[in-house]
Amino acid sequence: MADSWATSRELRDFQRSLDLHLDVRGGTRGTGAALIRALREAVRTGRLAPGTRLPSSRALAADLGVARNTVADAYAELVAEGWLTARQGSGTRVAARARPRRTGAAAARVPEPPPHPLDRRATYNLLPGAPDSARFPRAAWAAAARRALTAAPSAAFGHQGPGGRVELRRALAGYLARARGVYAEPERIVVCAGFTSGLRLLAEVLRAEGARRVAVEPYGLGLHRRLLADAGLRTVPLPYDDGCVATAALPATGAHAVLLTPAHQFPTGVPLAPERRAAAVDWARAAGGVVLEDDYDGEFRYDRQPVGALQSLDPEHVAHLGTVSKSLSPALRLGWMVLPGRLLRAVHAVQALSRTPPGVVDQLTLAEFVESGGYDRHVRAARQRYRRRRDRLVAELARRAPRVTVTGIAAGLHAVVRLPPGTEGRVLARAAREGLAVARLGAYEYGKGAWEEGADFTAPAPPGEVPGPEGEALVVGYGTPPEHLYPGALAALCRVLEAET
Repeated sequence: MADSWATSRELRDFQRSLDLHLDVRGGTRGTGAALIRALREAVRTGRLAPGTRLPSSRALAADLGVARNTVADAYAELVAEGWLTARQGSGTRVAARARPRRTGAAAARVPEPPPHPLDRRATYNLLPGAPDSARFPRAAWAAAARRALTAAPSAAFGHQGPGGRVELRRALAGYLARARGVYAEPERIVVCAGFTSGLRLLAEVLRAEGARRVAVEPYGLGLHRRLLADAGLRTVPLPYDDGCVATAALPATGAHAVLLTPAHQFPTGVPLAPERRAAAVDWARAAGGVVLEDDYDGEFRYDRQPVGALQSLDPEHVAHLGTVSKSLSPALRLGWMVLPGRLLRAVHAVQALSRTPPGVVDQLTLAEFVESGGYDRHVRAARQRYRRRRDRLVAELARRAPRVTVTGIAAGLHAVVRLPPGTEGRVLARAAREGLAVARLGAYEYGKGAWEEGADFTAPAPPGEVPGPEGEALVVGYGTPPEHLYPGALAALCRVLEAET
């Protein structure tokens, strides 16, 4: 045979070897010296980390096109110098005592990006916007992934068209119709990489169709307003009266679309009243506009008056957007849109150019998780757990801080704690000293809130800022802490409110 492998073991070693980029060209003292220099430099600069296993001498020689003895001699020289170690059965590795060289500009500390509020290094994190990540159903998700991969057709691992895997679109159609009252044929569903990805796609389509303005709620995430602005759309805040968004004012805004959180307004927690839901749909029909419905935590409703999706009132004028970021994890980056028919082709065209499509394996896994009933079981268990946390929050604050009131508690993973006038700044300052991260409601108000993802919602209001219509309040995310930290976080919150209110 032309192949000169001595043993099947050596062949297996070659197949298992890691790729290693080394430049051995241009050496004036021969290939062996150039290889020693390249390996030494890779270890010295940290490109090869301590403990890294190097390719076998035969495999590296084949990769570099040099004699095997050249590589073996280079390895032996670097072992003698202490750069590498060699043990029978363990191969050749970078020595554990080797450390990267830090000279000149490389010695300067590379600044870390600012932390997202949900990752802030506080002792207790009560910021809203995320579930308890420790409760991610790892075993059930892994089992669903195994089943999904076993059943998946080979075409699932090739190039994908826009819209998302049909398995997931079918599963979501059944689930959304059953659990949220959404009119959701699989053909109307577009799978996207989370809510912001879907909103960005819709913003680009609306702008291309000639839209110039999008009406938004007076309180909401500044990140979403910034995303719309970056797409070339002007955002216009709706008025606020009787503790609710005044959708009757939509005709006066000149908007072509409106972004709403009708089931559980974020962050105030107030559902959109039935007559105001009807007013939004009536406006969309009359103006040829579209309602963008953010159903971010629709699964978590604790009272006996479920609020269905707005989309069911008029599927041709409401785009329903959902996500697993609250029910499972924001790290999955999985969401969906149920679209009016007239928007489908344009959204598909824009999504085809997107560089951040959701992963196929995660799509298949979620489809299996939904179809097998695992998603429903997980949501039901999470709903009971978060309801107990909410009840404990309300009871403890009523007992220890009677001057505050808690609202927005019928659904979701957060509550609004309303403070006596003039106390918000002191409360936030004391919370920081206690290592407690909580957000102030005013940071979400249009024209005052932070516009960047990762902005500091925990800082006191700037000097001279007048409280908005909702007054001074905290937004407390009782879903965020892991179970073992929640009692401590709640105790810290009560200490702060006892002392400052």
